[in-house]
Amino acid sequence: MTLRVVQWSTGNVGRHAIAGIARRPDLELAGVWVSTPDKAGRDAGELAGIGPLGVTATTDADALLALKPDCVVYTAMADDRIVEALGDLERILRAGVDVVSSSPVFLQYPAGVVPDEMVEPIRRAAAAGGASLWVNGIDPGFANDWLPLVLTSVCERIDEVRCLEILDYSTYDNAKVLFDIMGFGKPLDDTPMLLMPGILSLAWGSVVRQLAAGLGVELDGVEETATRLPAPEAFDISSGRIEAGTAAALRFEVRGMRGGRAVCVLEHVTRLRPDLGLDWPRPAGQGGYRVEVTGEPNYTLDLRLVATDGDHNTAGLKATAMRLVNAIPAVVAAKPGLLTALDLPLVTGRGLVSRG
Repeated sequence: MTLRVVQWSTGNVGRHAIAGIARRPDLELAGVWVSTPDKAGRDAGELAGIGPLGVTATTDADALLALKPDCVVYTAMADDRIVEALGDLERILRAGVDVVSSSPVFLQYPAGVVPDEMVEPIRRAAAAGGASLWVNGIDPGFANDWLPLVLTSVCERIDEVRCLEILDYSTYDNAKVLFDIMGFGKPLDDTPMLLMPGILSLAWGSVVRQLAAGLGVELDGVEETATRLPAPEAFDISSGRIEAGTAAALRFEVRGMRGGRAVCVLEHVTRLRPDLGLDWPRPAGQGGYRVEVTGEPNYTLDLRLVATDGDHNTAGLKATAMRLVNAIPAVVAAKPGLLTALDLPLVTGRGLVSRG
């Protein structure tokens, strides 16, 4: 059965999702929503950087929902518009359309992360429409849900599960995220949005709590810590200029605690140059994700990222998009409601093997 899909936004992740939908034989791109008039009326394939697909982008959300698609791939940025994004998701769910989404990330596993009243409208909308919502990606997502959980299946004893992102963000072309949200290029005595009290736990607390749930562990609480390093001199990155002395490297942890020690940890090591934080964890290859399981035995699993254009950031964006797109059949088949990775069967790349 072919499932009809609407892509919601065509930004850094959305354009890769369009390419992924076009490649899957069991999916049909039924429509594309865009936020700006300059993209409306253009072919979806053009916006995705691939050949024409015969689907025209529109700003008319009502018209897209009237198509009664089986699923919406929602990749609109939510970091600085959480209320609006939640409203979008409620609207789509009430229309009876399933959703796979890259945001808001706390919906990956909201229990213990945000108040119930913040999530309840989503649950009510899903119940009213008989639809499902699944929020995931690469991180938060695959790199810190099924990747570590599968590794724990070969353990005798587990003391700590640590999931790391170790990436150079210098080629990540998103000035809002890098400068406004993460605080790169800003004075070290400025506190960016990401490092305001509780924000790290809001964004990645779902990671450690879902890991704990997958391991049958009840956490006592979640702690967070962060360190930044300055640029030794001025330099340029894809998103703009980093002046000397401003923030150019960031390391943070979100720790799930039990009995006074960390048992599930999310750690990010983000550099804008490879010579920063030389004593911090180093990537395998250009960059990627790492799982460390301390116990019996001890394991280190590295997931290296590189796209055909040679860039690891492109690979990360594609991974987020395809984690959503490839899960569409499973989400459509699932029971209505807010789903987590623990609710779905193993999602594979079925049907994607090249024919030549």
